[in-house]
Amino acid sequence: MEYSPTATSMGGHGVIQRYREFLPVSEDTCIISLNEGNTPLIQSYNLVQAIGGGFRLFVKYEGLNPTASFKDRGMTMAVTKAVENGVRAIVCASTGNTSASAAAYASRAGLVCVVLIPEGKISYGKMAQALIHGAKTIEVRGNFDDALDLVRELGTRDDIEIVNSINPFRMQGQETAAFEVCDELGDAPDMHFLPVGNAGNITSYWTGYNEYRDAGKSTSLPMMMGWQAEGSAPIVKGHVITSPETVATAIRIGNPASWEQAVRASEESSGAIDCVSDDEILDAHRMLARTEGIFVEPASAAGIAGIVKSYARGGIPPESTVVVTVTGHGLKDPGIAIENAKASSVVVEPNIQSVLDAIGME
Repeated sequence: MEYSPTATSMGGHGVIQRYREFLPVSEDTCIISLNEGNTPLIQSYNLVQAIGGGFRLFVKYEGLNPTASFKDRGMTMAVTKAVENGVRAIVCASTGNTSASAAAYASRAGLVCVVLIPEGKISYGKMAQALIHGAKTIEVRGNFDDALDLVRELGTRDDIEIVNSINPFRMQGQETAAFEVCDELGDAPDMHFLPVGNAGNITSYWTGYNEYRDAGKSTSLPMMMGWQAEGSAPIVKGHVITSPETVATAIRIGNPASWEQAVRASEESSGAIDCVSDDEILDAHRMLARTEGIFVEPASAAGIAGIVKSYARGGIPPESTVVVTVTGHGLKDPGIAIENAKASSVVVEPNIQSVLDAIGME
């Protein structure tokens, strides 16, 4: 018997099913889902204590989505609409996470996936995901922005759908993370910190918080606090960066597609977009892992570094409720994690005394 997917059979319990009243789908829509969303909001006691703070901090751990990043929220929506539109293929430019997500959801939908990535600028973890899911992976001799220019050209075809954050359905799917935060806390937080690369996520969160308040599901709005890497901070510096450089590869973008929207989100919320150095990112990366047991990729730690920096400046009021989105899992970039651990394994003889000596116990 031939299997024919239906709206229910492909939909599962992902973000479209959960928040369909806020999303452009009908009862007849065939939802392409991998049961994304519903990621944990983890209260962080140890990290706050480590920096001497007196505020409540919650970590939205988006690395526990199906392809291990927040991109899945938008991709389920973008691919669902691509199928509805009858296209043959989807295409994206990527520093890694978008390509991994697009490839997985394209496989689920039975679509061709084409990903364009900057040559030599993607971690093995993310490259492995795109390749194993069967994406046609093309390395461009240039940066992310060069790849995105090519994607825009491909997107003029009727049979190819762009699934970068310039796709409005991507942005709508990502709004669901703000809905989840409000559902978990009972209202919006006072401040929301997150990394900024292509600037789609800060835009989506702000839109989501506004939509939820307007629907009567929450009563307040947070200050949106976006953080770029110092070597890849075009919004902070006020100009396009032609050769962005940072250890945080997921936010190594010199000309964000949602630049204006991100600035608007920070201004309307009385927040800010600022930057942190690679050293601050790596310190935060290690601190989060060792104080809270939460393992993220370096770009995710930009928001954590932003919290440390903001608190040191007196920018987080006592008793505030603060949320930080960590966007991708640490296994996305294991090479950096091993280097940043500043530790190594010890080889011992196969006896208990050697083990006790190695760990400093008698």
